[in-house]
Amino acid sequence: MSWFESFVLGLVQGLTEFLPISSSAHLRLTAAFAGWHDPGAAFTAITQIGTEAAVLIYFRKDIARIVSAWFRSLTNRSMRSNHDAQMGWLVIVGSIPIGVLGVTFKDQIEGPFRDLRLIATTLIVMGIVLGVADRLAARDETGGKHRAIKERKSLKELGVKDGLIFGFCQAMALIPGVSRSGATISGGLLMGYTREAAARYSFLLAIPAVLASGVFELKDAGEGHVSWGPTIFATFIAFGVGYAVIAWFMKFITTKSFMPFVVYRIILGILLFILVGAEVLSPHAGESAG
Repeated sequence: MSWFESFVLGLVQGLTEFLPISSSAHLRLTAAFAGWHDPGAAFTAITQIGTEAAVLIYFRKDIARIVSAWFRSLTNRSMRSNHDAQMGWLVIVGSIPIGVLGVTFKDQIEGPFRDLRLIATTLIVMGIVLGVADRLAARDETGGKHRAIKERKSLKELGVKDGLIFGFCQAMALIPGVSRSGATISGGLLMGYTREAAARYSFLLAIPAVLASGVFELKDAGEGHVSWGPTIFATFIAFGVGYAVIAWFMKFITTKSFMPFVVYRIILGILLFILVGAEVLSPHAGESAG
């Protein structure tokens, strides 16, 4: 892998990991369009650790508070009603679906699910779902001529049932093109949560899943096309860009809708169908990238 490839892939990872447009699909498409060799699962896992490090730093105060309260709740019964302690348990509960389904469908995830035609489909379908969810949220927030403004739920109202639903939404992102943040945010909006609450829980929920996946794949770091210099360089690029994207995105969603991402997903999905149909791209081009 060249330094230029590592720079581009790190940039793509950092730009797309937290936006509802699917980082795995974009890494996959970058390899397909550029005609590069597969960087390998270990490369992707390590760069994802870089973007998750950005989450840990950006939400460091929230995470420290939640972890501290959770540990204290193990021995102190009175702490079990504490919101931060409950959030710790809910992140654990919400991480179960992606862990179980990730192991169960590992072969499909690394094979048939990477077909560009499937990715195009998931980009469009999940784009429509995100658009509908965003529209419902906007209607509640603004009301209308014959509707009163409806208050949406905060994370203080999150329970085990909703936590599991969030978890199953996150697990859908095992299919490239779905998007971890896009699926969980859509699920949260459809359940009546605010944009900020859905996005915040989405990012917190991703921490165990991504770090566990990264550690699991690190055992393959010495195999395939991974070279440590470019890989570490890409990881730092992904970290820096990812941190900037989180900061921008959390401010963006407080006043803006997700419609720009909806439009982008649908256009990209249609473009993929056209390119594959015209045989400009093979549906299996760069198949194992990302």
